[in-house]
Amino acid sequence: MKKLLGMIWVVHGLMSALFACAAILLIVIAARMGGLAIINGLDWSAAQTIIEAMGLLAAAVVALQIAETILKEEVMRDADISTPTRVRRFLSRFFVVVIVALAIEGLVATFKALHEDPSQLPYAASLLAAVGVLLAAWGIFIRLNRYAEELEPEAMAEAKREDRKFK
Repeated sequence: MKKLLGMIWVVHGLMSALFACAAILLIVIAARMGGLAIINGLDWSAAQTIIEAMGLLAAAVVALQIAETILKEEVMRDADISTPTRVRRFLSRFFVVVIVALAIEGLVATFKALHEDPSQLPYAASLLAAVGVLLAAWGIFIRLNRYAEELEPEAMAEAKREDRKFK
């Protein structure tokens, strides 16, 4: 069983590295797009390209944050996320990144639809509405989870002790 758990640790480390590599590649692609936009002249087309590059950067942030979360929670801490405190912290890290990335992507889609194809505006609006729903759901989750944390103060104390180790 210990060998299997060790392999899972290695797989988590590999996944974290692959997410980080994907983030770096997206950053390089976005930088290349921005550079080409500037070289080709600062016009409306360049603005559209830079807006699309921002969408790629948002995806890179998501990939990098997922890599960091996996690395910290699964490899460095080898944490069991069965307690309310751990669940809240793990999901909060993930939700922050996803919500911000989706909001940026929604804005990119809105700008693109406004100037290229207005018939796509309902899809962009749906994406932004979904961001609002996710944000509200996350707030409700945190509020409800807080009550569960109060029932398990020792889990909160343990999480705080671990935080001191990683500062």
